[in-house]
Amino acid sequence: MHFIDLGIFVGYMLVMLGVGYYFMRRNKSQDDYYVGGRDIGSWHIGLSVVATDVGGGFSVGLGGLGFVMGLSGSWMLFTGLLGAWLAAVFLIPRVKSDRAFANFYTFPQIIQHLFDRRAGLVAAMICLIGYLGFTSSQLLAGAKLASGTFEGLSVNHALWIMGVIAVVYTVLGGLKAVIYTDTVQWIVLMLGFIFIGLPVSYYHVGGWDVIKDTLPAEFFSLSNLTWQDLANWGITILPVWFIGMTLYQRIFASRDVASAKKAWFIAGLFEWPIMAFMGVALGLLSRVAFEQGLLIIDVDALDPEMGLPVLLRTILPSGILGLMMSAYFSAVLSTADSCLMAASGNLSSDIFGRWINSLSENAQVRWAQLFTLILGTLALIVALQMTNVLDLMLYSYAFMVSGLLIPVLFGLFSNRRSPQAALWAMISGGTVTAGLSLLEVDLPFGLDPNFFGVFASLAMYLLIYYVQKSNQSK
Repeated sequence: MHFIDLGIFVGYMLVMLGVGYYFMRRNKSQDDYYVGGRDIGSWHIGLSVVATDVGGGFSVGLGGLGFVMGLSGSWMLFTGLLGAWLAAVFLIPRVKSDRAFANFYTFPQIIQHLFDRRAGLVAAMICLIGYLGFTSSQLLAGAKLASGTFEGLSVNHALWIMGVIAVVYTVLGGLKAVIYTDTVQWIVLMLGFIFIGLPVSYYHVGGWDVIKDTLPAEFFSLSNLTWQDLANWGITILPVWFIGMTLYQRIFASRDVASAKKAWFIAGLFEWPIMAFMGVALGLLSRVAFEQGLLIIDVDALDPEMGLPVLLRTILPSGILGLMMSAYFSAVLSTADSCLMAASGNLSSDIFGRWINSLSENAQVRWAQLFTLILGTLALIVALQMTNVLDLMLYSYAFMVSGLLIPVLFGLFSNRRSPQAALWAMISGGTVTAGLSLLEVDLPFGLDPNFFGVFASLAMYLLIYYVQKSNQSK
């Protein structure tokens, strides 16, 4: 990488750290640090939501899908559109208009309110583990981008660099810094895709006729996937909009119901079709370049997720490459910081909340920053052990969905509430999904372990609820 590109990239990172320091000076309480003062507008929230949900991990993951299967990989984010709009219609009015939730910071606080403290603690642990894994996936995405861009830089060395930048920036600034910089970061990424990545890649590989002749026809079809692909993406991604801690933080941070709903509609539209097709299209173009022999990649150790960063390194001139890499690292930071804030919120509000609340507001913020630093370090260690961004993201999503979806649906939208049922539904769902994933068992119809975790959670909830109801009626 030319020193001009390196200068642009380093300058961008320093600006992000400066934003974090600016908001550190302005954060006076946990309200500022975790929910941005509860007075943020719909466009900032909406762009922050999509930046967090898609971010660097899905950007790299979509590139990998485009490399492997072409345009059909875009259906993965169609589930994000459905989830966002369903949450806007059903979840946001229920949560935002309930005065009992007005001073909450986290999703597990809702679970505790709906059921009891034990259920809230289990929900906090599930969120903590899930978002720790998700933060790790974003750091790994950033490391792959850096490794593919900077020749001679290993993924592990890149991980340390990315980890330090992302963690320090998030520790300093809190959620308000995250949301306002997410807006800028998402605009930078979109402009980078539209005006740099796609047109330059398209021209470099030779245009439409060459692209069409290089790849099989199924790469340009929207049906180059199985029903299991769509079902597995749906059961893993769509429910996250009802249990995602980062999303609840943004609901709490919104000014009112109307602005929150507008934000979610904005986010869904940006996810699909806009981001979905741009991401897989870049991956498809990197596959064309690979087939033409334009990319220097070890075929025996081919990682589809590395195709896109290697393509950009190969085709972009000095100066432009630095801008494009800043765009991608913007996406990585926008998700890593949000997920890290979510996990930190679980510790300071849900697990150690009683003790933290007894401290002064200044001490509360300092402890929140310490928790963020500790969790960021753990996320970096996890990332060092993993190799695939998309797998790590989907495992983290699946673990949270299978444990939390059923209790929150019964708690928010039903009068069939039982603390015992919620507790064991969370434990059974998360355990089944984690167990099946670790054992790598061949499952019926090629379905994801998350399917079986969700149904185990539902069965456990209903079993305990109706046994308790039967015992009470005797």
